[in-house]
Amino acid sequence: MGGAPQTVGSFRFWFADQRWEWSDEVAAMHGYAPGTVQPTTQMLLAHKHPDDRDHVAESITLAAQTGEPFSSRHRIIDTAGRVHEVIVVGDRLLDEFGTVVGTDGYYIDLTATLAQQRQAALDETLPDLLEARAVIEQAKGVLMLAYAITAEQAFRVLIWRSQETNTKLRELAAQLIVELPSVGAAPPHRRTQLDHLLLTVHQRIAPI
Repeated sequence: MGGAPQTVGSFRFWFADQRWEWSDEVAAMHGYAPGTVQPTTQMLLAHKHPDDRDHVAESITLAAQTGEPFSSRHRIIDTAGRVHEVIVVGDRLLDEFGTVVGTDGYYIDLTATLAQQRQAALDETLPDLLEARAVIEQAKGVLMLAYAITAEQAFRVLIWRSQETNTKLRELAAQLIVELPSVGAAPPHRRTQLDHLLLTVHQRIAPI
């Protein structure tokens, strides 16, 4: 399909009936137009690079068995045969009783060209950037280090979380930096804790 590359998008997966939901952005990463496909586990795995497929299948099975958050860096192949390197981050999806019923999170497409999207994001958030550039740069640095991504990709992730949660960019970045010391130092758990922090930090921003 044509159009600008989609860089960040969200997903949900319910364990009980193995049901997936993709945002339009994630569908586009796989080469599908919005609303034209109902993703399944079988279809999702079919799009994984053959060298990464078993690892991703194991991650999905483990998440469903344990209910634990997960993250993975791997390759997908879209409907046109193009290879995309992606980071997929999933956190616990809870019902009203606090029971883990699935996982939700986001994809970061590391192969996308970000120039047009970055300019659009800058246009939308220029007042925030001018007012709080330092803290936004700090938050970008955290994401760059954690995910081994570029400054533009880190910026796009912050923009996406800001828009997805209807939170001002500077407030999101500031809260992320405030809570960063809560992320543990042990390497096996550090990334998972940061993934969870990024997905939930907006919930703890005090109203002004």
